[in-house]
This record gives sequence, structure tokens and C-alpha cells, in this order.
Amino acid sequence: MILKTVEALRSQAAVWRAAGETIGLVPTMGALHDGHLSLVRTARAECDRVIVTIFVNPTQFNNPEDLKTYPRDEARDIELLSEAGVDAIFLPSVEQMYPQGFATSLKVGALAERLEGAHRPGHFDGMATVVTKLFSMSGADTAFFGEKDWQQLQIIRRFTADLNLPIRIVGCATLREEEGLAMSSRNRRLGAAARARAVAIPQTLARAARTIRQGAEVADALAQARDDLHKAGFSPIDYVAFCDAETLEPVSALNDRPARLLVAATLDGVRLIDNLAV
Repeated sequence: MILKTVEALRSQAAVWRAAGETIGLVPTMGALHDGHLSLVRTARAECDRVIVTIFVNPTQFNNPEDLKTYPRDEARDIELLSEAGVDAIFLPSVEQMYPQGFATSLKVGALAERLEGAHRPGHFDGMATVVTKLFSMSGADTAFFGEKDWQQLQIIRRFTADLNLPIRIVGCATLREEEGLAMSSRNRRLGAAARARAVAIPQTLARAARTIRQGAEVADALAQARDDLHKAGFSPIDYVAFCDAETLEPVSALNDRPARLLVAATLDGVRLIDNLAV
């Protein structure tokens, strides 16, 4: 079923909860690919009912042109989700999510200020606000997010814990194309030649992770990674970072805590992000 108002979403969720059924939530901005559908499959395996939301959230775009060009394909998205057996698709308008007079925003502090936050001011405030609203509207028991947006996942875990929100957050492994490129809606904007060169991102991450595990200096591994991406045609390269997996604070060597390599770089006008555990 397709739901377009907050009232309809809440009413349907209330029916399921009254029947003792658990609800899984998969928030998306549409332009769905198999990475999104893998979240749906995980949600269906863990929950009685699955809601997928499709909303291109304007408040998390600091670049109006990026919002304008963000891929949209609502008809195909609905077809894919129907085939996947989703119980409800929530398709709200901007007016439903941000009615006249809306004046509240969630801010997550230092965790949201580095990496993506440093290059996309306000992005995570908008993301955190809309995700919190979706949690409240759906009354879901569990929400599912991809690990490709690693920083986003850590921020969601942080504010969910900080605000004592009654929902479980599940991170799902990044799905990749056959050549290794992380699945992303933005990949649609890459031409064939750029698509072939974009594989340099996962290859560079894998090479840097391997050299760090073998004892190379982290600074040297990161410098080499930046050089490799430049040679592949990426410009600008916003960051190549080696961070604590939870706090995202930069670390200069492997230790007893999980660590993550993260990258953001632009190829032929398309900004791509990726990450890899080390």
C-alpha cells in the first residue's frame, strides 16, 4: 500500500502494533538499487511488517544544484518495492514533512562536524531531523541503514541513544557492483568511461587497508591513496581518512579498537563516498 500522509502512516502502524506485529523501517531518498533492496530483505527477515519511506529531504542538501539533480524515479521505485513484498510505502510531500511554521532541527555535535559534515554544512542536521521524524511517525521497532554511509550510521546510533528513542538500529553491509564499486543512486550520473574509472575508490581503499595492516605508517598510506585517486581522475578529493569506527576521530595507528578508512571524492562532477573496515 502507498501512504502519503503522516496520519495514514500512523494509523496503519497502529493497526499492526495492535495485532502484536513488529515493524521494520527502511528510510530512503528513492532512486532505488539493489543496495536498498538488500535492506528490505533484511528487514523482512527480522520483522513482521516492513515500511519503506521515499523522501528526497531538502534540508540535508547544502547545494541547491545537488538537490535539483538528485535522481528520482518514483514509478520504478514503487514497482521494485512491490515486487520485494514491502507492506507499506510512505511517500510524503515536503509539506507533510515540513508544514508551515516548522522551526525545529536536531544537532548532533562533533560527530557530525568532521568528514562529510565539514564539507556539507547542515547536511547531518537535516538528516538527523528527518530520520527522527520518520521514527516517530512510523513507530517502528527496528530501522535498517546501509554501512556505505558509515558516518550517517554512527550519527543515527548516537542520537538514538542520546534521545532514548525506542528503536533498534541495524547496519547492513555495503552491496557492491561486480567490479567493486559501492552501489549508490549517484552512480546513475556516471558515464561509461567514468564508471570504469570509479572502481579506483574501492581498489584504493583495499590497498590502503592492506598496507596499514602490514605495518605501513598511516600517514604514508593515506598520502598514497590520495595520489592514486588523483591519477584516476578524481578532483576534488575531499578526504581520505583513517578513523575510529565509532567516534570517527582520526587515529594514527592500528590499536585494539575497530577502525575505518573513509573517502569522499568527485569524478566527472559526481561526488562518491565509500569506506572500509581495517
